[in-house]
Amino acid sequence: MSEYNVIPLAKLIEQFERLPGIGKKTAQRLAYFVLQMSYDEAEDFSHAVLEAREKIKYCKVCKNLTDQELCPVCRNVARDKTIICVVEDPRDVIALERTGEFSSSYHVLHGVISPLNGVGPDQLYIKELLKRISSEPIKEVIMATNPTVEGEATAMYISKLLKPLGVKVTRLAYGIPVGGDLEYADEVTLSRALMGRSEI
Repeated sequence: MSEYNVIPLAKLIEQFERLPGIGKKTAQRLAYFVLQMSYDEAEDFSHAVLEAREKIKYCKVCKNLTDQELCPVCRNVARDKTIICVVEDPRDVIALERTGEFSSSYHVLHGVISPLNGVGPDQLYIKELLKRISSEPIKEVIMATNPTVEGEATAMYISKLLKPLGVKVTRLAYGIPVGGDLEYADEVTLSRALMGRSEI
């Protein structure tokens, strides 16, 4: 008997398939895993999904994810509020925080300008960034969008908007990863590595 004859199971597989990066086989494995949970575990799982959906919102200042009015970074008075690091996604904040090297603030765009996908500047949190810069004593904005065509275009677009405001705009240096071989690096990566070189 096919699992697709069991309608609740088919629906569960279908829901898992809707998640990014989850194919049919992975969706089936996840569905069967959920079925092997105890009723209490399954209930906790479903409550966690609903609670996250209900309580998590965007920070009033930086648009990062939070369950309060301000995210932990914006609430932290020890952070340098004169420097803003602009990222595409809340996951980028987590990645940068893991380094322990950045002690300033963030601004999350929630995407990049991508005309092919119907995403223009108005769909991103660019206006909110400009409002922050005009109302706060910002000295530097670090563009930390990904080194993709869309990421570069977004960084350039925002940089042009910030130039008249007299704010220093910098870009993350991109280049050869640690352990990488030069012969396998593409021209853009090598070019970025050369431009982002530093004295030793």
